[in-house]
Amino acid sequence: MQELTTVELRPEAGSDLADPPGLPAHAVVAQPARTQAQTPLRHRLPAAATQSLRAGARMLGEEADHGRLLLFSPVFLGAGSAFWFLAASDFSLVASLLCLLVPAAAVFLVGASRPALRATFLALALFAGGMLSAQFESWRASTVILDSYVTTTVSGRIERREGDGRGRWRYILAVTGTEAPELKRPPGRITAIVRGADAPFEIGDIISGRARLTPPAGPALPTLNDFSFGAYFDGIGANGFFYGAPEKLDAQAGQAARSTSDALLEWLYRLRSSIGDRIRSILPGDTGAFAAALVTDERRAISKTTTEALRQSGLAHIVAISGLNMALSAGIFFVGFRMLLSLFPGVAQAYPTKKIAAAGALIAVTAYYLISGFGVSAERAFIMMAIMLIAVFFDRPSISLRNVVLSALIIIAISPSEVLGPSFQMSFAATLALVSGYQLWKDRRVRENAFLKLPIIRPMVAVAGFFGGVFLTSLIGGFSTALFSIEHFHRLTAYGLPANLATMPIISFIVMPAGLLAMLLMPFGLDAPLWKVVGFGLDLVIAVAKTVSGWGGDIGIGRLPAWYFAVAVAGFLLLTLLRTRLRHAGTSIISVSTLTVLLLPAPRPPDLVISEDGSLVAVVAAEAIASNRENPPDFIFDQWQRALVLPTHYAPKILDGPAIPPEGEDRRVRLSRDQQNEASAAMRAAAAGGETNRFSCVKKAWCTSKLGNGHIVTVIDNAAYLGPACDTADIVVTSVRLRFNTCRSGGTLFTGETLRRTGSVELRFTEAGLEVATAFETLSRPWMRHRAYDWRSNSFAESGPSGVSDSGE
Repeated sequence: MQELTTVELRPEAGSDLADPPGLPAHAVVAQPARTQAQTPLRHRLPAAATQSLRAGARMLGEEADHGRLLLFSPVFLGAGSAFWFLAASDFSLVASLLCLLVPAAAVFLVGASRPALRATFLALALFAGGMLSAQFESWRASTVILDSYVTTTVSGRIERREGDGRGRWRYILAVTGTEAPELKRPPGRITAIVRGADAPFEIGDIISGRARLTPPAGPALPTLNDFSFGAYFDGIGANGFFYGAPEKLDAQAGQAARSTSDALLEWLYRLRSSIGDRIRSILPGDTGAFAAALVTDERRAISKTTTEALRQSGLAHIVAISGLNMALSAGIFFVGFRMLLSLFPGVAQAYPTKKIAAAGALIAVTAYYLISGFGVSAERAFIMMAIMLIAVFFDRPSISLRNVVLSALIIIAISPSEVLGPSFQMSFAATLALVSGYQLWKDRRVRENAFLKLPIIRPMVAVAGFFGGVFLTSLIGGFSTALFSIEHFHRLTAYGLPANLATMPIISFIVMPAGLLAMLLMPFGLDAPLWKVVGFGLDLVIAVAKTVSGWGGDIGIGRLPAWYFAVAVAGFLLLTLLRTRLRHAGTSIISVSTLTVLLLPAPRPPDLVISEDGSLVAVVAAEAIASNRENPPDFIFDQWQRALVLPTHYAPKILDGPAIPPEGEDRRVRLSRDQQNEASAAMRAAAAGGETNRFSCVKKAWCTSKLGNGHIVTVIDNAAYLGPACDTADIVVTSVRLRFNTCRSGGTLFTGETLRRTGSVELRFTEAGLEVATAFETLSRPWMRHRAYDWRSNSFAESGPSGVSDSGE
């Protein structure tokens, strides 16, 4: 039906239309109304924007009414902690306190009349609180980190131990003394590997021996994970190994000085170690090591082959004591104990069996946590499960986002440094996604279906529901942790879903129930048959892992732009923490940012990478990486290959020329002029005659390579070759800590001293010259300051990392 528009006719005087016969001065005529498509765009856009803003404000008010804005409190608290840790320098305590007190006071002054402004000030106060929490944790740790490599005699008390299944034991020692040389800044706690000992030392023993100690590793490449950061907050000041078996000393003096808390911890660690030994004595090989890892979190005894298979198949999360293990143990105990109480009608009618079962489950997971070694993942899972079980006491829902948020607040307040770690991020990402998905599933509209209620159909519905739940859980968990796996490990697992579908029933119905009963019967010596059942289930899991890993599916992603991770995480948080259609803003953010990364050209890879000690150098070209080592250290080289997505490795070509001076003689001797000329000629011939982008090496002496752009890089193991290397190469790298950092020829020189302060290095040749990217710009943070320490003056250098000499080519 056509709309009518009233039009007032006012013809000009004297026209033919003025006062026509039979037509009044005002008439209603039928004319089509202006449609929306005919409305100018400049008019439609403001109207649409206004409507969208009103809808957004209405949905935001609905989120606030449901308390969803409070769910973002750990986000702001964690963001403040991350900001403090990632800052270039420390903030003064006064400034941090002011940043907290001013917005906190504003929250009370504003009151409830202006909720938006009050929420803004509250977010600022939480952000500042996160900064203060991080500052306090750094002060509380105050870990002394070893400043450089050293060989010394170390004495220390064994706090923890763990075997690797190959006759080696890794000990955590509380250092009691060093000598020959005596360290001016001895670390308080170290990890040390012992090989060749007839029997392992016990926790509490004091041992002494000659050891090689190294500082915790920094980033393998700029922007990668700084392991010294985690070591600082774990209280570990050095890593190393003993030369031969150390000697056991008299522990009576140290025993008298032990406090009650230290003695209790020592007893717990001894109990944990004895449980692991008991399990491995019943189940040999990887099966026993796997079972012990599920109980005590001792994972080093699992062979490298099995560990890699679990990782490539997406089943590595089973080994770690995390939310899955805690949830299964608590759930099995809760359900089993409640069923046991229901067998006694008098008890079931007189007492709240649900709360009693929850109390028993809380005791069980607390015991599980105490024998698990207090790992980060175990701590987080325990806090989360404890909150959920305590919620049962108050008749509150156990599975809710509020419980997840509360556990996150507690963990961030206790250990804010964990915010930057992959364990914290992946665990809470999976938990948020699963709980949000559970809420959507619970709130869905359910249609009655009489067919599904038939007695014959019900068992099939139950089985389908179980596997459907496992499928959805694995799917949601895999998608939610993919972003963090790419950021921290630069890879994705393609077949994690089928592997989890195959193994979760085994873990849920065989491994964990039998393991829980075995632990309950272990004090009575009746646990062996149940551990055999656990071993049967774990053998199936290992078989699935090896089968799935044989399919491939380990997808290398490499490093992504720094902005992408922060933007994608923000979108993920909006998607999981909101309940209205506003959550789809998070979906849009993730989609747009991912599409942008896919469409933008990939960043140019470096031409040359150098490890932080200068001992490992690699040339990056095409789809391969060529290093100066036949067998490069796995710890560093694996990170290089994953970050740069270069699976192919070209080992160096070994030349026949002898090292000068000969091996076994004093390697500090200076070369004669004839020897220098001979070495220079050999380096030039190797660079000219060798393959481009491939190292040619004389063992124990030098390696050289001609790059595709014509530049020559030489790596020397002996400082005696510095002169010839500088004369023939554009870039010279040595692990020797020289007191100067310039080449006499003007070439670029990287020494052990400069690399100690800059960390690992990436080099790119551009039209403007040599572009140098270092792992560290400044050394002012507590976990970096050891790199600026000078043992000669017993002081720290105040300036940033030493620069490198650049020829400008």
